[in-house]
Amino acid sequence: MSDPSIDAATKRLALALDALEAALERRREADRSEERLAAQLQALGTDRSRLACDLDAQAARAKRLESTNREIAHRLDVAIDTIRSVIGASES
Repeated sequence: MSDPSIDAATKRLALALDALEAALERRREADRSEERLAAQLQALGTDRSRLACDLDAQAARAKRLESTNREIAHRLDVAIDTIRSVIGASES
């Protein structure tokens, strides 16, 4: 014969252990999620650094192109003025 109070206590203990196990599994999942988020954050930081370097390189390239463009425009202006001078001198 079993004691009803022992049976009730055993059931409560089993329920408490089940609840503890479920809480532990939720905590493990939360830890895994946190680790995944940390890995994603690390990857984003790496991407950000790479993109910042790429942006700096492209900005420097754009400045070089602008400078080259100004130089070419200046040389073309000089060449056009020279051609006009030659044409004007030959017409006179």
